[in-house]
Amino acid sequence: QSVMEASAAACAATKKLAAARHQLTRAPAIPVERSLLRQTVRIGVFLCHCGINIGGVVRVPEVAAYVQTLPEVAYVEENLFTCSQDTQEKITRVIDEQKLNRIVIGACSPRTHEGLFQETLMNAGLNKFLLEMANIRNHDAWVHADDPDAATDKAKKLLRMAVAKAALLHPLVQSELPVNPCGLVVGGGVAGLTAALSLARQGYPVHLVEKAQILGGQARNLYRTANGEPVAAYVKDLIRTVDRHDRITVHTGTHIQKVEGFVGNFRTRISDGNRETTIDHGVAVLATGAQAYQPTTFLYGDHPAVVTHLEMDALLRNADPRLGQAEGVAFIQCVGSRDSERPYCSKVCCTHTLTSALALKELDAGKQVIVLYRDIRATGTRERLYQEARAQGVLFFPYSPEQPPQVVAKGDRISLTFADPILDRRVCVDIDLLCLATAIVSHKDQDLARLFKVPMDQDGWLLEAHQKLRPVEFATDGVYLCGLAHYPKPLEESIAQAQAAVSRAMTILARDAIRVGGQVAQVNPLLCSGCLGCIDVCSFGAVSYEVSAKKAAINAALCKGCGACSAACPSEAIALMGFDTRQIYAQIEGALVA
Repeated sequence: QSVMEASAAACAATKKLAAARHQLTRAPAIPVERSLLRQTVRIGVFLCHCGINIGGVVRVPEVAAYVQTLPEVAYVEENLFTCSQDTQEKITRVIDEQKLNRIVIGACSPRTHEGLFQETLMNAGLNKFLLEMANIRNHDAWVHADDPDAATDKAKKLLRMAVAKAALLHPLVQSELPVNPCGLVVGGGVAGLTAALSLARQGYPVHLVEKAQILGGQARNLYRTANGEPVAAYVKDLIRTVDRHDRITVHTGTHIQKVEGFVGNFRTRISDGNRETTIDHGVAVLATGAQAYQPTTFLYGDHPAVVTHLEMDALLRNADPRLGQAEGVAFIQCVGSRDSERPYCSKVCCTHTLTSALALKELDAGKQVIVLYRDIRATGTRERLYQEARAQGVLFFPYSPEQPPQVVAKGDRISLTFADPILDRRVCVDIDLLCLATAIVSHKDQDLARLFKVPMDQDGWLLEAHQKLRPVEFATDGVYLCGLAHYPKPLEESIAQAQAAVSRAMTILARDAIRVGGQVAQVNPLLCSGCLGCIDVCSFGAVSYEVSAKKAAINAALCKGCGACSAACPSEAIALMGFDTRQIYAQIEGALVA
């Protein structure tokens, strides 16, 4: 969430600078790439102590001495922090002085630092794909923190494998494709509206697609935020601003029919039932929202005194006389969530109940308000709501799933029976209104996930590429997520996440072109038999079948370098550049050396 909010802050801070974008931009001077033709392999190995993360466990000098004995290693060096700016500049000089043409970094995860070291190679005039990293921190020092001997031995093996592969690396080529500076936002709730408006304020045209006939999503049903702000007025103003913005085209009552293309160059076909429209865009933000669980327990649907949270909000929003007449109101938490079918917590229910309970006390301080809970999860500053509710006389009683509350109709009222752990006995009270804090459930829109080639978990929530490093991005480049489609979250978090998604989308839209290729799969047509096995295993739609040639073909812009097609090919016709068969076999042989 910290990473996400940082991106959101960047989006908010730069929207007023949109008109001045690129005026002070300076392109870095990248040296001409050095040719390796007729050069013998000279591998440079740079080992990192990472403070004490690695050096406090692994005997790095011993590893360095061992690596110096490996074939084709021309230079070995230890550094306290290899990722520091000073060390980067030093590596650049060493590459030139020692005429190194393959580089091995023994440090931390390539997921976080590979891009940094690739940039260092480029500054030294080397192709950035002539780099191999051995993760001797996450995979070694952290795993064997209590066994320096095992950690040191494993570091040697990891470096031996990396050196064996590095000796077989060769330069890879990337090509440039133009970027379409237009955004598509799917979903017209608060998250989608915020994303569309943020993109437009950054200076780019946006198409907002909403399947309902009106905008606003679930937020139209809410009463107040945890800070007491009225939601309806905010949503109404947001919709009006979006409708009036000249860079935003709104498509309501519209569904996504087909999605083609890749990052920077998507083509999406939409339909409102009467006509179809094709939208060309460079990025897409998925903000399709979620819905409230409709319970079948606690007399819901069978007794008018039993309502859900959203229905309680409607009563509060409309100042329904039932609330003033009710002498006793009860809330039951975790209805439909934290069970075998939906094991997750819906995050907002406890806060929602606390705000509703306090609103009822505002109407009548003498009103009896009871909350039956499993755990009160009022995170962060929302804890003050719990303290205030206790001070106002709201009564809280825990219950367990094994002993749920019992609800029985009693005329117009409800008889509620539950276990009181303080009295150690069952308690029965008569109430006028029972509110069920129901789960937030996903739409489980598998068709949409399939169209945009994005994953979802078993509960139907869309899965980001990485919780910490890429919290609003998918593995499919150019597609971003925000709001309840991701997981249950409060309104302010959905807004921040929408801005964060736009901030990341800007890293694509602000470019004239993107670079594709490099570590992607390639088909050798002489070996391809056209069996289509590669098409079946590709999760990104990067593989197609050329009917005329009866061969498979790979779109470099869509390929993510996962290697599934290469592994599935019975003819070994597909090679993953940077991870070809010879390189993998060399690593395996390096691992098996006694």
